[in-house]
Amino acid sequence: MTSVSQLARNAWAWVLDYRYVVYWQARGLLDRTDPADYLDPAATAPPVLLLPGIYERWQFLRPVADLLRDKGHPVHVLTRLRWNTAPVAASAEHVAAYLQEHDLREVLVVAHSKGGLIGKYAMLRADPEARIARMIAVATPFAGSRYAQYFLARSIRAFSPQDRTVRMLGAQLEVNTRITSIWGAFDPHIPGGSRLEGATNVPLRTSGHFRIVADPELLEAVRRAAAAPGGQSEGLGSRSSEA
Repeated sequence: MTSVSQLARNAWAWVLDYRYVVYWQARGLLDRTDPADYLDPAATAPPVLLLPGIYERWQFLRPVADLLRDKGHPVHVLTRLRWNTAPVAASAEHVAAYLQEHDLREVLVVAHSKGGLIGKYAMLRADPEARIARMIAVATPFAGSRYAQYFLARSIRAFSPQDRTVRMLGAQLEVNTRITSIWGAFDPHIPGGSRLEGATNVPLRTSGHFRIVADPELLEAVRRAAAAPGGQSEGLGSRSSEA
């Protein structure tokens, strides 16, 4: 049974989460940063492809992009996703087309929320040459979210646990060993969490769905996951099928 104090902490986490997303969405609208600034020709680390969540522009992931650029990764932005409201399958085809157009290999996908579903779909069905080596997924509803059924917008209802794409992705386990799933202690939008069977699972102490993107704990987890071939290093997390 959830205590009154825990309910209060969760309610405050909701407030902080929405305050954060309103600020960063507004900032993103004014952000004129050229994505090419993240493509250092001298970079030697594997290429990174950013996949934001629904209604998020790529600028929402700038804290992560800045970190990985500073660690020597060329960071690619898929601007054709725009506000990322298209179906997961269609967006995965955009991912595949971009990787082929730029001849990217050994790619590390770094995704937030819906972006993780797109990344996994691409790994399963749109990447026959295995150009995607690994994925770091942050706050991704791999098992859907029971809240999705209460929304009128089809783009949100697509996150229902009963959605055909969500169920297909959940049933296919073969790429999970190449995925690191990271999520907050309390996620206002994904009450079931983001634990993924067979993946490297990294729960955080920090709460939130949006604001964890810039949290130092999350950035450290991303740094360690990106630096660990195969996605796991000592203390990073556990490769587990626990519920």
